[in-house]
Amino acid sequence: MPSPVPPVGRERVPVRTILATIGLVLATVLLLLLIRAVERVLVWILIAGFFAVAVYPVVNWIERHVPWCRRSLATLLVYLLLVVAIAGLVTLFALPLAREGATLAHQLPQLIDDARAGRGPVGHLLERTRVLGYLQQNEARIRSFVTGLGAPALGFLKTAATGVAATVTIFVLSFLMVVTGPKLVEGTLALFPGDRAEHIRSVGADCAKTITGYISGNLLISVICGAATYAVLAIVGVPFSGLIALFVGIADLIPLVGATLGAVVAGLAAFVDSVPAGLIVVVFFVVYQQLENHLLQPLIFSRTVRLNPLTVLIAILLAVELAGLLGALLAIPVAAMIQIIVRDVWRQHRGRLRPGH
Repeated sequence: MPSPVPPVGRERVPVRTILATIGLVLATVLLLLLIRAVERVLVWILIAGFFAVAVYPVVNWIERHVPWCRRSLATLLVYLLLVVAIAGLVTLFALPLAREGATLAHQLPQLIDDARAGRGPVGHLLERTRVLGYLQQNEARIRSFVTGLGAPALGFLKTAATGVAATVTIFVLSFLMVVTGPKLVEGTLALFPGDRAEHIRSVGADCAKTITGYISGNLLISVICGAATYAVLAIVGVPFSGLIALFVGIADLIPLVGATLGAVVAGLAAFVDSVPAGLIVVVFFVVYQQLENHLLQPLIFSRTVRLNPLTVLIAILLAVELAGLLGALLAIPVAAMIQIIVRDVWRQHRGRLRPGH
């Protein structure tokens, strides 16, 4: 008697394959949950790696050109210079603010009386914009709103403390990455054959150059922005021109929103001084932003990162949508590294296809 023929098109899936698929799905879910739980630490590690790659060439240069300077000492010197530079920037902000804060506290009662009476620059500005009448009509509501700011203030202090801890952690992580970097690189490359290891080293060096080029290009653009802002503010006679220009230059380091934030602060300071000065500053920022977006950034980033302006804009928009401000900061170098890797893979693919013709 012939054996029954199994129905066509209905193959039995082995139990082992089913269990392996379920295991992969569970492992993926657990991995995503783990990433979600340690998301903040992973972000710190990512930023630390970014700065470590940026500082790496400087440390290598010091180590090569100063015979008595070992890598740990060279790294320490570079990071001490960074700390001194950051402390200098904080001092440039803190000292004028403290000095003017004391002066403002002394003059505050008179300024309030002048503002209520519509006298002085602040009073005239409030009167022209009809803010004074609004404040007088809603005095009770504003007082109630200010009274309820205690909890948000505590939340801000907690966020500031977390930011300080994150900064210190990132500095320590990036310091250790730079010190132990050569050993980690050599240990990783030792897992590959000789030719493959050299190829990976070459591609990695090109990726590292894009990060260094991005940082140097961004710093150059910010210096130009700060210098141009200082020149305009000084010409129209806005007080604290140097301090405002320094803030604008630092804010310009943040893609997309930084330039707008700096322009708003500088414009408000100019309008408080006088309406003509405010109008001049607004016109300057409108013109300068067009020059920076269409001339400076394409020219500088095409030389330092080698990305065309359309790629830069698309990368920033996608990164902001995916990762917010962190994505905006890392968008350009990440896009440049992806471009380098894709080009390398394409060249290898064409090289493998060529002998078959």
